[in-house]
Amino acid sequence: MASVPTGMASTSNTAPILFDRALLRARQRRALRGASATFLLDRVAEDMVDRLQAVTRNFFDVADVWTPNAAVREVLLTRFNSVRHIGAEDVEVLPFEPESLDLVVSALAFQFVNDLPGVLAQIRRALRPDGLLLAAMIGGDTLTELRQSFAEAEAECEGGVSPRVAPFADLRDVGSLLQRAGFALPVTDVDRTVVRYDNAFALMQDLRRMGATNVMIERRRAPTRPATMMRMAQIYAQRFADPDGRIRATFDVIWLSGWAPHESQQKPLRPGSATASLEAAVKGKPR
Repeated sequence: MASVPTGMASTSNTAPILFDRALLRARQRRALRGASATFLLDRVAEDMVDRLQAVTRNFFDVADVWTPNAAVREVLLTRFNSVRHIGAEDVEVLPFEPESLDLVVSALAFQFVNDLPGVLAQIRRALRPDGLLLAAMIGGDTLTELRQSFAEAEAECEGGVSPRVAPFADLRDVGSLLQRAGFALPVTDVDRTVVRYDNAFALMQDLRRMGATNVMIERRRAPTRPATMMRMAQIYAQRFADPDGRIRATFDVIWLSGWAPHESQQKPLRPGSATASLEAAVKGKPR
């Protein structure tokens, strides 16, 4: 599984191409044709409904951007009459007119975006005033156990390390990008899920069934040596197994939300506009 890297700023007007999105689409289609592993998407879909139920605003024009399967759309259709789905393409240009949407959602797709600042800016322009973006993306310490095990095994067996699992964006990165894109009231949080497997190979099989294996442009093209794979599995079991022998795999889902600015939204006070001092409030507080 690859990710949006940290340090998003670029000195160029063109974002670097980090991910092979044509390969991503092919692997996602293959996963959908087989026995897909959908436990993360199912969890996100349920959580998304819960989060939207806490919002009192009515939404009419709704779009789902690049969610790999229909899990989110199916649950959203219990609340909204229609949800427009935008499938993943090679290019990261969204087909939205300015101020044409009230709500944009996305589930487990933004971690594969080359130009996330640009995509967020497109969504911001597509939202009407007081429109909402609600999205979930893989981030944080996701698959840290697999990353560490592969790095150590390759260093031992092959004398070098290739990009197997890229660093994921963290909470602060994502919050900063929402602000850069012009969203008001940006909020981010992390939902951590730890999944247990019999061994590292069972985990990797699930990643294939998610369509979430490595799609980095700089990925290693040659097959991994069997000795390296076996050593990776041994290291994983030695460092990240529970007493019963099963290994742990961390999945961090970063939730992000932001609103298109509107005059009705809360605004922070201007510096120096407070009518009472903190010192007076502290001194007047009963002991």
